[in-house]
Amino acid sequence: MESNLTGLLPEALLIGVPEIDVQHEEIFCRIEALKAKSFGSGPPSLDGFESLLDYLEWHFASEERLALQRGVDFADHARVHQENLQTLRKTLRAVRDGSRDVHSFLRYIEYWFERHITEEDKPFGDSLRSWTS
Repeated sequence: MESNLTGLLPEALLIGVPEIDVQHEEIFCRIEALKAKSFGSGPPSLDGFESLLDYLEWHFASEERLALQRGVDFADHARVHQENLQTLRKTLRAVRDGSRDVHSFLRYIEYWFERHITEEDKPFGDSLRSWTS
């Protein structure tokens, strides 16, 4: 996979695995695009939100694939991903039915993802980089 970072992802959030860093940056780009579309306009289309969650699911599968290829234990990390996707999909349903606010959803997903990278993906990146064939 090509690894071209645009500079949106702060250095503090890089994990040192180019394929994953590019995906992380794409997630933040998508969040920023959704923020721009959601503020100051009428009710937003939620298609972009569904697309973001689908991309997150694909990204999580990418991390799992890398872990399996390199023999890194990923069970706990995978569980965190599954729980997060379930929570986000449930919350998006609440946004869709009007019982939750789209802006709160965006703030939550951005905060969760930053924390997840710092606390879980950085050690994961260390494990991937320390693997030798």
